[in-house]
Amino acid sequence: MNHGNLSRRGFLARMAGGMAAAGLPGWFAGEMLVHAQDNSGNAQANDRINIGVIGTGTNYTRRTGDAPLRGERGVFLLREAMGKPGVRIAAVCDVDRTNRDFSAAIVGNDCRKYEDYRDLLRQTDIDAVIVATPDHWHALVARDAMRAGKHVYCEKPLTLTHAEGKMLVAVQRETGKTFQTGSQQRSEFGGRFRLACDLVRNNRIGRVRRIVTLIGSNPTGGPFQLEPPPQGLNWDFWLGPTPQVQYSKQRCHYEFRWWYDYSGGKMTDWGAHHNDIAQWALGMDESGPVQVYGSGDMPDARPHCYNTHPNFEAVYTYANGSNGAMGTQLVCRSRPAQGWNIRTPQGQLQENGILFEGENNQWIFASRGALLASNQRLIDEPLPANASRLPVATNHMQNFLDCIRRRQQPICHVGVGHRSVTVCHIGTIAIRLGRGQNQALRWNPQEERFMGDDQANAMLSRPFRAPWRLDA
Repeated sequence: MNHGNLSRRGFLARMAGGMAAAGLPGWFAGEMLVHAQDNSGNAQANDRINIGVIGTGTNYTRRTGDAPLRGERGVFLLREAMGKPGVRIAAVCDVDRTNRDFSAAIVGNDCRKYEDYRDLLRQTDIDAVIVATPDHWHALVARDAMRAGKHVYCEKPLTLTHAEGKMLVAVQRETGKTFQTGSQQRSEFGGRFRLACDLVRNNRIGRVRRIVTLIGSNPTGGPFQLEPPPQGLNWDFWLGPTPQVQYSKQRCHYEFRWWYDYSGGKMTDWGAHHNDIAQWALGMDESGPVQVYGSGDMPDARPHCYNTHPNFEAVYTYANGSNGAMGTQLVCRSRPAQGWNIRTPQGQLQENGILFEGENNQWIFASRGALLASNQRLIDEPLPANASRLPVATNHMQNFLDCIRRRQQPICHVGVGHRSVTVCHIGTIAIRLGRGQNQALRWNPQEERFMGDDQANAMLSRPFRAPWRLDA
């Protein structure tokens, strides 16, 4: 009896059932099954990839028991990679001893543990790394990993600043290493986002007038209590290139997202996902918008408080109109505008996702749990055989591993990740500057600079605390 074939048929049957339950059209489900059948072979023994995980995370300051918490990307990606054929997790690295021990215990007794990522990168048996540190460490770790000969899977957002992204693109080009940005909406969630983009790119709703990305509000809080760092946490190393400040638990681990020193709030969290899909749908992976303005509720100015804007909006314009004229508008908002009424068939209001608005009041909405349209026919009618189609990947980590073996670049390579997070970075700059529509920032996507605005251009990079340097 061929258990492999039985197992494969079982997998395909479960996949078909899941896609039907997700409300995806039959023609698209059929395509996905064909792709799964064609790509369901196992890795050979000599294709083994040894991986080191840098930045594991356990959020033990927020957890009860040992169950993983939402947002623990390092632990999640470690488990994801462990489950792939031909993969061995050789080492983990975290500046927090509790995190190191927690993640190493998942792997087993032969897992090496490091506090300093540079020690892990010196290990010649490690082929690739997963970078799941806080955002302010992504660029330095990924740069050093490529220079050490490692392939890189780097969590989104790719970088903390635009300058860091340009540096990573240059180093990847120099080293030729496979590099995947962790924007998994291109690969996963039943293919909903790819299907939405395919439909939009093939004029299913006509000319795209506007795209709205809804990404959620940033929390408020503070002033927070300052205290000594917990035993086993190297707080100075955690801060790395950012300014020296005293520890509070609301700055560290998952909560780093709500401080501009370490992240961009929801704009570079969910925004890195949804604005990436907007770029994909518009065919702007190698470019970007040409104008942006923004506004937001002012953050708390007191010391030791979360300081990302609680609610905000950034409005972008692309030069994809006739003969390069102003065209599609992208509106990235923390919450829906008044009158928003996109709902699932069950009546649930959709407050996180991407709305593509076209001609004649036609629209398509995609989220991780739904694919909706102004008329179901827009989704159910198959695309013609000669339609242009986007590349297919059904698992982001597997796509990374396959591309290492094939010596290719994956579906969200470093150039894509850089361009997508650039949308988020220039939007954050516009929000922080509070430039209204009459003072919109003009962005040159070819030169990757603002036009005639030294203040905005200065915000494309940040100083690094010694001894850390951004040098490519």
